[in-house]
Amino acid sequence: MKTSDFYYDLPEELIAQDPLADRSSSRLMHLDKKTGEITHTDFKHVIDYLNPGDCLVINDTKVIPARLYGSKIGTEAGIEILLLKRKGDNIWETLVKPGKKAKVGTRISFGDGLLIGEVIDIVEEGNRLIRFEYEGIFEEILDKLGEMPLPPYITHKLQDKNRYQTVYAKHEGSAAAPTAGLHFTQELLHQIEEKGVKIAHVTLHVGLGTFRPVKVDDVESHHMHSEFYVVEEDQAKLINDTKKAGKRVISVGTTSCRTLESATDENRILQAKSGWTEIFIYPGYQFKMIDALITNFHLPESTLLMLVSALAGKEHILAAYEEAVKERYRFFSFGDAMIIE
Repeated sequence: MKTSDFYYDLPEELIAQDPLADRSSSRLMHLDKKTGEITHTDFKHVIDYLNPGDCLVINDTKVIPARLYGSKIGTEAGIEILLLKRKGDNIWETLVKPGKKAKVGTRISFGDGLLIGEVIDIVEEGNRLIRFEYEGIFEEILDKLGEMPLPPYITHKLQDKNRYQTVYAKHEGSAAAPTAGLHFTQELLHQIEEKGVKIAHVTLHVGLGTFRPVKVDDVESHHMHSEFYVVEEDQAKLINDTKKAGKRVISVGTTSCRTLESATDENRILQAKSGWTEIFIYPGYQFKMIDALITNFHLPESTLLMLVSALAGKEHILAAYEEAVKERYRFFSFGDAMIIE
């Protein structure tokens, strides 16, 4: 299986640069994974595809304002860092630009010294481990100094930080939003619950590896980045009970999907657990837990496009994407959505 098998042509103007004023007014494509049949509606009508007794699984991670701009102490050279993973007390794995200015021992000042970072190690892919010094509460300082780490294909400045956050974001730790969830409003979630659909939550802190291009020709030799996830006991029970009752588990986003598939055992029982996952889902994968998926439109040749192709078949997905381009759907993080069932 070649990476190039997952290429499609996307006009640049279809990449959504700004979120819509009303979250749930995005368009929604319905894709029948068995027949490949496509219907067009808008996101508010996602409720029409959910049945009483189904369980909708959301990822309640919260994006941290992980992009920081500082200057190198001693030379005042500008340095930009992106927080990727918390490694311990005040130590983070980060992406630093420009890397050559960030040798071990380099000290960086942010916000006129409100936050000081020291490079203590260089790890895989040139990422830097940085130890931070500050007075007060780290999260509050980050909120004051940091910017939302929008993906590289979004060039517009985000006016409202909360629009790169789901309405149910709770546990801080993501470097990117679980974007399928951005379409839900509290009102829509309430209507879904009133219909008799259960809503369960898991947590997966999304890493920037989500956007990392696949650099190998052979899909199977791509190594996935690791991401931390949590499945709580009561939520595992809710999801397992749904399956036992013969109802469907519908994942909101590829992040919820990866969490469920990582924590489900060979007997198709979801385990309450936490840990790191490097699960890579591509065609040929047999899903153990999810029955349907709500997701956005993904980058050409990306691991996320491979995941949706595993669920609906590559031909169906590429035909659906071709249709989405023809119909001028909006693509990627702030774009439109699709439900595959």
